Amino acid sequence: MPKELRSDRRDDIFKEYVIARFEKSGEKFEVLVKPEAVAKVRDGKEVDLLKELAIDEVFKDAHKGSKASEEKMTEFFGTTDPLSVAKQIIQRGEIQLTTEQRRQVLEAKRKQIVQYIAANAINPQTGAPHPPQRIENAMEEAKVHIDPFKPVEEQVKEVLDALRPLIPIRFEKVRIAVKLSAEDSAKTYGDIKGFGTILKEEWSPTGAWLGVVEMPAGLQTDFLERLNAKTKGNVETRVLKADQRI
Repeated sequence: MPKELRSDRRDDIFKEYVIARFEKSGEKFEVLVKPEAVAKVRDGKEVDLLKELAIDEVFKDAHKGSKASEEKMTEFFGTTDPLSVAKQIIQRGEIQLTTEQRRQVLEAKRKQIVQYIAANAINPQTGAPHPPQRIENAMEEAKVHIDPFKPVEEQVKEVLDALRPLIPIRFEKVRIAVKLSAEDSAKTYGDIKGFGTILKEEWSPTGAWLGVVEMPAGLQTDFLERLNAKTKGNVETRVLKADQRI
């Protein structure tokens, strides 16, 4: 990581990084951070800020390269450690985006929301998942507002409320009974765990693996396709009703 902002790289840096700014009592604190890292920090995820900042420095004005007062950093953030201060600025401050940066960040967040809904929701009329393109089209028709830095889970309810007048949709989980040969279960066990929670499993006297897997309803098609591909069709599955047992 560079220790200073070289003037010949400054224009490129402001294309790649965004300014996170915190202002209080007339004092201004800024850091240069990658936009995707902002979303992760605000989602509460672990982020190595040393890799995500253009420079491990807190500025009074990032464009001018003027550094923030350490005395004021201690007063407002309780520390002069640049990474600790940077995290607080990203969490509490405003994010200054160029038009192109905002477009890119919004598009990435929109795709995350579409994928989240597609994985967790179904059409209650058919019991089948909605294709991502259908969800995306409905979001455009409903003119859904997306916050580029608000966590996906916090935005989903508002998005679903906007979509329901246009498409039948609800979040639901399914339980699927699975029967596999001992050989195939060894090959697919990791995939099964990756899709959901194994509620029950046992081995039959013939060596077959029997299990019940619970997962978001929107994943069931991908799950069944994965099992069929891994076992070359040598698998038995059944979607269970709420009160049904294997």
